Amino acid sequence: MAAPGSTAAPGSTAAPGSNVVELLHPGSFVRLRDHPDDLPPFQLIRRRGTRCWVRQQAWGSMVHLELPYRRLTAAA
Repeated sequence: MAAPGSTAAPGSTAAPGSNVVELLHPGSFVRLRDHPDDLPPFQLIRRRGTRCWVRQQAWGSMVHLELPYRRLTAAA
């Protein structure tokens, strides 16, 4: 069991509401915590503090979403 404030490797399955923070790096693929099954994963563009910028590969390079880091999880 992970201690509060510890980190987990990408792809780990932390329980919702746990204190485990996944290590997500720019270029990695992520999903939303409530991600629909028919939507492909997002690509993480940038992270600054508690905010992340993600995009779909099919979107133009200037189109992105800004989301809180806690809403994302590593894509399997």
